[in-house]
Amino acid sequence: MATAPERLLLRLEWKVVRRLDGRLQGAHRTAHRGSGIDFTGLRPYGDGDDARHIDWNVTARLDEPHLRVFTEDRELTVWLVLDRSASMTAGRPGRGKHDVLAELTLVLARLFGRGGNRVGALLFDTGTPRVVPPGTSRRHALRIGAELERTSSTRGDTPEARGGTTKARGGIFKPRSGTSKARGGIFKRRGGTSEARGGTTDLAEMLDAAGRLARRRALIVVLSDFIGDGDWERSLQRLARRHEVVALRIVDTADDVLPEAGLIVVEDAETGEQLVVDSADPLLRVRLRAAVDARDARLQAGMRRAGVPVHRIDTDRDLAEALVEVVARTGDRSP
Repeated sequence: MATAPERLLLRLEWKVVRRLDGRLQGAHRTAHRGSGIDFTGLRPYGDGDDARHIDWNVTARLDEPHLRVFTEDRELTVWLVLDRSASMTAGRPGRGKHDVLAELTLVLARLFGRGGNRVGALLFDTGTPRVVPPGTSRRHALRIGAELERTSSTRGDTPEARGGTTKARGGIFKPRSGTSKARGGIFKRRGGTSEARGGTTDLAEMLDAAGRLARRRALIVVLSDFIGDGDWERSLQRLARRHEVVALRIVDTADDVLPEAGLIVVEDAETGEQLVVDSADPLLRVRLRAAVDARDARLQAGMRRAGVPVHRIDTDRDLAEALVEVVARTGDRSP
């Protein structure tokens, strides 16, 4: 009997991979900027050649400028950095952020692997990161999918574990007795707190962990909602100096909108803190909107300063259309 990752990949291969196959090839810059790493010989320097490749020892000996020639390195190592934190459980059953994360992961692993590139994965949450070393085959893509499924089962992200409840603002939402996720101190406490389940996601440590993994220059694709703490911008800049980095920000309506349902309990999905709020309070809703806008502006500014493109992937959008747009935008910014 086929496993859940096998069934999911088969469906994605028919609905998404076939539509995207070939469109990702050449959509990113090569890992070595076209210079390659395998030395093949020398040739005389010509107009327009890159002076950085001049072999000065040979030039001095022959009294004529000569260039070192390399075989272009077309294969690429791709690292998928996967945010497995509690905030990624937001969304309706079957189409939450972690569901979209799983689909994106399998599609990207399959597409890049078919092109001969080696794909690895880093699964990061507030515990010990899990690493799947780079590989190329379809079976390897399934291995990454199986690791995602294993971490989901361990953390209780399955629909059965959630009891089929709906979610709002990143947590489970029910009027009065349910919970909904609070963001960044937007709400003032009116009641007690539950015992903390753990710290919030350290985005800086997630990016630093990716940097420690990727020893050679690579394409690093970060799949996250980018909700968390830490001086992530500095870590992102360090990562982008050594590698080509692309950010896929997975977003659900529940991240930005609080439904009007009177008094509700909101719970931070990552720390367990609970607050009672009046979701119909106009001032609260204005403050929430302002906080969401400020969070998005900080994210965009930080990505721009690091020179990293960030692409928004909404959970309610067709995955193939979203990825086609990502490829088109990536191509537009290529030199």
